[in-house]
Amino acid sequence: MTPKDVAHLATHDVPQTDSSNHLNHVVFRYSLIAIVLLVAYAMGFTEQATAFFGYCLDWIGNTFGWYYMLAVTLYVIFVVGIGMSRFGRIRLGPDHSRPEFSTLSWAAMLFAAGIGGAILFFVVSEPLSHFLTPPGGSGTTEEMQRRAIVQTFMHWGISGWGVFVVMGMALAYFSYRHRLPLAIRSTLFPLLGKRIYGPIGNAVDITGVLATVFGIATALGIGVMQMNYGLNYLFGVDEGLVSQILIIIMVIVLGTMSVVSGVEKGIRRLSELNLLLVGGLVLFVLLQGPTLHLLNALVTNVGDYATAYLGLSFETYAYTPDKQSWFNSWTVFFWGFWISWAPFVGLFLARISRGRTIRQFVAGALFIPLSFVMIMMSVFGNSAIELVQSGAVELGEQALNTPQTSIYTFLEQLPGVGFTASLLTLLSIVFFVTSADSGALVLANFTYVLRDVNHDAPIRLRILWSVLIGVITIALLMAGGLKTLQSVAVITALPFSVVIFMVMISMYRALSIESEKSEARQMVSVVSGEESDWRERLTRTLDGSTRHGAASILKHSVRPALQQLASELQAHGHQASVTNRDSEEVEGGCPTLQVDFPGAPSFLYQVRPCRMRTPSFLPADDDYYLRLDVHLAEGGIGQDLNGFTRTQVIHDVLNEYQRHLQFLSQVDKNLDLANIPGGHMMTEPMDEAPSQSPQDSQPATTTPLAGPG
Repeated sequence: MTPKDVAHLATHDVPQTDSSNHLNHVVFRYSLIAIVLLVAYAMGFTEQATAFFGYCLDWIGNTFGWYYMLAVTLYVIFVVGIGMSRFGRIRLGPDHSRPEFSTLSWAAMLFAAGIGGAILFFVVSEPLSHFLTPPGGSGTTEEMQRRAIVQTFMHWGISGWGVFVVMGMALAYFSYRHRLPLAIRSTLFPLLGKRIYGPIGNAVDITGVLATVFGIATALGIGVMQMNYGLNYLFGVDEGLVSQILIIIMVIVLGTMSVVSGVEKGIRRLSELNLLLVGGLVLFVLLQGPTLHLLNALVTNVGDYATAYLGLSFETYAYTPDKQSWFNSWTVFFWGFWISWAPFVGLFLARISRGRTIRQFVAGALFIPLSFVMIMMSVFGNSAIELVQSGAVELGEQALNTPQTSIYTFLEQLPGVGFTASLLTLLSIVFFVTSADSGALVLANFTYVLRDVNHDAPIRLRILWSVLIGVITIALLMAGGLKTLQSVAVITALPFSVVIFMVMISMYRALSIESEKSEARQMVSVVSGEESDWRERLTRTLDGSTRHGAASILKHSVRPALQQLASELQAHGHQASVTNRDSEEVEGGCPTLQVDFPGAPSFLYQVRPCRMRTPSFLPADDDYYLRLDVHLAEGGIGQDLNGFTRTQVIHDVLNEYQRHLQFLSQVDKNLDLANIPGGHMMTEPMDEAPSQSPQDSQPATTTPLAGPG
C-alpha cells in the first residue's frame, strides 16, 4: 500500500472541499515514507541494520550523554520556574474555562499514558539490577540498597515528567488559549511566525510523529515480551515471535476499540481501571511483606531522592570510564526514551488538561505520577531486594538476564500467586492498550488539521494509526527485537530534544507578552456605557437566557455595533474590518472586529456563541441557552454579552481597544511584536496559504460594513 493509498483511506469520509478539516498531507505522507524506509531497511538488512543502530546508540551515548543530562535538567528547571512564577495563574484555555475531568480521572490518565506498561517490566528488575551491579561502586548492603532505589527513582521520576510537561504545557497553551492547531509547529509561532505553515513547520511535526511512533513501538515491544511470558506462565502459551505478533494484534484491536470510544469514555475508563489494579497490587505486596519496614523504607527513599537529585542530574561518570557502558544502557536510554515520548504524552496531557492553570498543570503533572511511581518502585524494589538477600538467587539472576520474567518470580515468593499473576497479566494488557489507544489518538491529531481544537481527528484516521503502530512494532521485532526498538527510540529523540529547547524559548516569549498585556489592561478604566432603565435591562438579560434571545441580541446589538465601530475607525484612517465565521448555533455567523497595525499584533474582538445547558434557576423554555462569549486574540475573557445594548457593546469594545493600545505603547521594545500571540495567531488555517481569510481555522466571509445607526 503506497502512502497515497493510505492517505485516501484515512480521509475517505472527510470532505476534501472543506478548507479547514482535512488531512495534513505533507506531514502524514512524509512521516509515513520515512517510517516505511526505516522499517524496510531494518527488515531487509537485518544484521547490518542491527549493527548500525547499535553503533548509533553507542555513539550518541558516548558523544551526547552530557547533552542529554543537561537538557533534561534544564527542562525541569524551566517548567518549575514557569509554574512558580506570575505566569502560573494563566489558564490553558480561555479565562472562563474549567477542567473537563475530575482530579482523580486526570491523575489516572496522567499515570497510564505517561508511564505505560513499561513500569511493570522494570518495577522489580531495575532495583535488583542496580543493587546487584551498582553503578556507584561497592558499599554496605544498606547503602547499596538505598542507592539502588534512588537510582530507580531517578530514571522514573521528575526528570522524565519535566520533558512531558514542557510539551504538554506549550501545546495546551497555544492551542486552547490562542486557538492554534493542536500540532507541535504551533508551539513555535513566537519564534517562526507564519513560517510554521511552511516547510519548517512541516519538518517539526514530522520529527514529532517519528519520535512518537518509535517511542510507542518501543514501549509495546518491551511490554509484549512480558505479556508473552505471563501468558506462558499462566496458560502455557509458547514464547516466541509468533506469539508476540498475536499479542500485538490483540492489543491493537483492543486499543482501536478504545480509541474509537474517545477520551471521555474508553481512555478515561481504562486509565481508571489501571489505577485501581495498580493500587490493589501494590497494597497486596505491602501487606504481605514486612509492612512497617516497607513504609519506613519508602519515607527514607523519598528523602534520599530529594537529597541526591541534583547530583545525579549532572552525573555523567566522567571520572569512571568503566561505568560509561552502564550509563549509556540505562540513563541515556531512559532520557532518550522520555524525549521520544514527549510529543505523544505532551499532546495527550494537553488534551486532558484544558481549563487548568499552568501552576495546577505543572504541579499535578510533575508530582502526581511521581508519587505513584515512588510508592510502586519502593514497595516492589525493597521487597525484591529483601527476597534476594534471603536466598532467592534465581530472582536476582532473572533481573539481570531475563528482566521480563522477574516480576512473576517475585510474585511466586508471595501467597496467592495464581491470582496475582493473573492480575498482573491483565494489568499489563490494560496498560499497553491504554498506551496504544492514546498513541493512535495523538498521532491522528498530529497529522490532521482540525477546525476546532476541542475535537479529535476522524475515527478512520485513529484506526489507521492504531494499525500502523502494530505493524511497525511487529516489523521492528522481526528485524532485531528489543535492542533495535530501543536504539531507534533514542536516535529519533536526539533531534527532537532541540525542538523542545525552541519550544521553551517560544513559550517564555508568549507568556512574557501576555503578562505585559494583562498589566496594560488593568491600567485602563472601564466605561460601561449608557445608563438605562433597570427594568428594561432586566428584561434584556432574561431574554438573553434563551437561544432565541441571544440570537436577537447578536443580530440587533452586537453585529451592528461592530460594524458601526469599524466604519468609524475606517473614517479615521485605520485598517478595520468585520468578518463573519459560520456557526451552527446562530444564523448569520460569529462576528469579529479586526484592526490591523503595521508591525504589531492586530486587535481582535470576536463574539462566539457557546451552547450551555439551561440551569433550573433561569426562566427559559429551551433545553439550552447561548452565551455570547467575547474572545480577544489571547483567548476568551469570560465576558458574556447577553443583555447588552448596541451602545454597551460599543463601550465594551472600546475598553478592550484602549487596553490593546496601552499594551502596544508600553510593551518592551526589544520584543519581536510580529511573532507574538496576537492577531496573527487567529488568522492562519493550517496547511493553507497565508493569504486565506483571517479567521481561526474556519472559513470567513467579509460582512459589508454598515453605516452608523
